Amino acid sequence: MSASFRPDIEGLRAVAVAGVIAFHFGLTSLSGGFTGVDIFFVISGYLITKHLLTEITETGRLNLWRFYARRARRLLPASLFVILATLVAGAFVLSPEEQSLYSKGAMFASAYMINLWLIRWSFDYFAADATSNPFIHFWSLSVEEQFYLAWPALLMLAAWLAPGKRAAMLVIGLVGLVSFAVCAWLTTVAQPWAFYFSPLRAWEFAAGGLATMVPARFWRARPQLGAPLAWLGLALIAGAYLSFTEEAPFPGFMALAPVAGTVMLLLAGAANAELRASSGPSAALALPPLQWIGKLSYSLYLWHWPVIVYASMLVPDLTPLQRVGCMALTLALSLFTYHVIENPIRRNGWLMASAARALVPAVLLTGTGVAAAYANARLAVSDLDPVQRSIAESAARPSTARAKVGCVLDYETVTPKPCEFGDKAAPRTIALFGDSHADHWSTPLIAAARKNDAKVVTWLKSSCRASRLTVWVTKLKRDYTECDQWRAQSIKEIIAARPSLVVISEIALASSRKMSPDAKIPADQDAQWRDGLRATLSAFSQAGLKVAFIRDVPFNEEHVDTCVARALWRGEAPSLCDQKRTDAANDAAAAVEREIVRSVPNASYIDMTDRFCDATICHVYINGKIAYRDRHHLATPFAESLEPEVEKAVFRQVVAQR
Repeated sequence: MSASFRPDIEGLRAVAVAGVIAFHFGLTSLSGGFTGVDIFFVISGYLITKHLLTEITETGRLNLWRFYARRARRLLPASLFVILATLVAGAFVLSPEEQSLYSKGAMFASAYMINLWLIRWSFDYFAADATSNPFIHFWSLSVEEQFYLAWPALLMLAAWLAPGKRAAMLVIGLVGLVSFAVCAWLTTVAQPWAFYFSPLRAWEFAAGGLATMVPARFWRARPQLGAPLAWLGLALIAGAYLSFTEEAPFPGFMALAPVAGTVMLLLAGAANAELRASSGPSAALALPPLQWIGKLSYSLYLWHWPVIVYASMLVPDLTPLQRVGCMALTLALSLFTYHVIENPIRRNGWLMASAARALVPAVLLTGTGVAAAYANARLAVSDLDPVQRSIAESAARPSTARAKVGCVLDYETVTPKPCEFGDKAAPRTIALFGDSHADHWSTPLIAAARKNDAKVVTWLKSSCRASRLTVWVTKLKRDYTECDQWRAQSIKEIIAARPSLVVISEIALASSRKMSPDAKIPADQDAQWRDGLRATLSAFSQAGLKVAFIRDVPFNEEHVDTCVARALWRGEAPSLCDQKRTDAANDAAAAVEREIVRSVPNASYIDMTDRFCDATICHVYINGKIAYRDRHHLATPFAESLEPEVEKAVFRQVVAQR
């Protein structure tokens, strides 16, 4: 073992990976365990900066090829092995369309660029659920690899400006400050960029880098600082693990807690190393169990996510005992990978003899991973059976309104954009107003309007309900104030347009809570919603306009398209994906909603729930069609089949009553 080995750092790796696994496996109440990734970032910044600065100081130069060869030996073999094994396992677990989609993730993961793919994916309103992507955890490894590419050049720039640590401290500090400022800003504006984009995580690596700059004489003069610094650092990490949630605006300012805590523990460990002492948290981090887990941390991180993802697909409601079994499987796979692949290749004498001997195989391994993933993506869907193809096409096909570019506004846009469908000279106008749950009714409504000498004008915005209610949106990690502005202006425009009927629909409040169980919910939100719904309906009613409110569709626990495709592909019945009506239909809330709507003059309530549900079960595969494209949006082909019911409810009952 190297004389410079720091057992406290190995213990910190154990703390980091334990937090991540506990969070993903749901075995504990560590709702903020995901911040273990930030601990890894700081540790990497600390170790890599220390190593590179030492080499620059001692030799006046930096052997980049040797550095990259060392990183390649350490990371690539185990990473590629897990990627290929996950692809193979996916052939037995995933439907063909899922295999194709996630193989693209494997391709980007092999090239250490999946974080960039995920940024684009995060802004796709109908993207597949991230919890089903067995490669999504590679985003942090991609960020680290991109750090390894850029950081040596940054330190060489500092050395060129001036020798010694001062220039390095200035350059690292400046980069860290800019990175943090932009990260904090984008966390509230476009959170996926702040989360996944490596330059906006550079400040965490920089924090670790700056921690290496504290001179040894500082600790020799202040030996009493080590222990309190370590305890404070541990408290910050524990606080993040116990109190943070996925719904929090992260990283931003919140990430300061785990980052600062890690820096403090690293500094305390450096103080102990300098003073040849070990006490408090630093001593605890050096305990054998944590050392053992720390050594396995890389393999544990690689394996834990595909294990729990595939297990959850095979057994949707994993029991605690089954989750423990998944943990045991993760540990077994990690031990095998560490002892058979990771360590032997990392310490192979032939590979260590020259940089070229490691880098050439590294390039070949990377190419192999990319090629295998690409081939799998193509092969998985090369010969889809008609049913699988129909499901995939149904899930991908946009609604009539969404197919027209710009008619369903994004989160940031506040200026309404009404879109017109049908004959401009039609004597009657139907206004469709609301969120994506109003949008999925656009297909049958527009078709029915064309048959009844009417046109439809839409006012639609993603995740923006028609009811006057300010909501917390997960994708923005904050209150959706843009929705409030858009809603108020849209109501004014609709009233000014004087349509024959205003059709409203929105996601049920209970459904939105299921989608974001950790979202900030005011204690009186139900009352706010009731008042907000009544206020919107009354605004139209008092203006002399008729309103038809369409009850929301049932909510499903799984993405219906993937669940049905997976069931049929395995030879199982699609009814496996059906839901109990008590869980899916929100009947009690709908009764309150119906009462509010009917209490407002000129307002009608349209309920098509029986088209989906019988007395006890809500179905997802109806008359050979998937009813939903995800968990709660209608699949467009199925929505088309509802045109007769929509025509009857809207034109024969509501419009005809003028």
